[in-house]
Amino acid sequence: MNGTAFEVTLIFTAYQSIGSAKNGVTVVIFLVYAATIFANVVLMFIICSESSLHKPMYIYLFNLVCIGLAGSTSVWPKVMLNLVNDHQTSSFSGCLLEVFLIFFYAASTYVVLTVMAYDRYVSICKPLQYHTIMTKYRVKQLLAGSNLVPVFLVAVQVFLTSRIPVCKYTLPKLFCDNLSIYHLSCETSSVRLLGNVYGIFLTGCFVVLPLCLILLSYAKIISVSLLVSKDARKKAFSTCAPHLIVFINFSAVSVFTVVYNRFSSYIPSEMNIFVAFQIVLIPPLLHPVIYGIRTEEIRKCFTKMMRRRFPLTIFHLNSKLQATKSFVQ
Repeated sequence: MNGTAFEVTLIFTAYQSIGSAKNGVTVVIFLVYAATIFANVVLMFIICSESSLHKPMYIYLFNLVCIGLAGSTSVWPKVMLNLVNDHQTSSFSGCLLEVFLIFFYAASTYVVLTVMAYDRYVSICKPLQYHTIMTKYRVKQLLAGSNLVPVFLVAVQVFLTSRIPVCKYTLPKLFCDNLSIYHLSCETSSVRLLGNVYGIFLTGCFVVLPLCLILLSYAKIISVSLLVSKDARKKAFSTCAPHLIVFINFSAVSVFTVVYNRFSSYIPSEMNIFVAFQIVLIPPLLHPVIYGIRTEEIRKCFTKMMRRRFPLTIFHLNSKLQATKSFVQ
């Protein structure tokens, strides 16, 4: 087929490898997706309702959580619908929209993680200048840039992908991704070559550059931490630990997914469901959990909120028990 194919219907063949396990997989995806929505919404509510969390670090965290929630929602409702249907298809335009949302989710996550690393660098290495540097205007600039820049650059990539002439209509995946759409082309057109070059450019912008900036930020943080007291060093590590865990987890998942996409023709199709879980389901679930567990201020606000809204729960009883112990002592 010559030209673009917006009227074409694409067929996902990866669902065939799931076979009779479709119902079980659907239940697992639904439970994890529901847990993801719950964990993210709870964290968003805590940040919004507690004025003590209206700080740059938590504002960036709120943005990260929103992006993760959008990334999951762009994929999993459609995947669950395909699992319970007999026909697993998508229009070409719908596929491009899915590619855009997944690309935006991955790119924006890396940019926001870079902004959060910069925030930790300023907080630890330049504490006296923190409020001068991280003004409300600067925070708004960083938030706008971390969302608008990925939108623009990813839109260009999706536009180039939409111009590729296709002659095949089956995708060996559970959902659309850019590389799989490129494989639908039967000829090496100039648009395809340009798209490949632009894809390398995006990798540099949203993976290599953020990685270098984050590593540089932590190198500075470590060098400063070695010069302060043990207690100050411990406090610096505790504030950086959630971000570092999230960054390592997301980077590992991203590298694994890129490698898999490049060599998917040599890997059993049964791996599709595992890879799909890795990139757009597990990270959005882990991010609020990691920050909720590892960040003391969020834990305190969550406990205070639960005591205020549910006074007869174990949160209230624990606080009374602690108060009694301190009184006896």
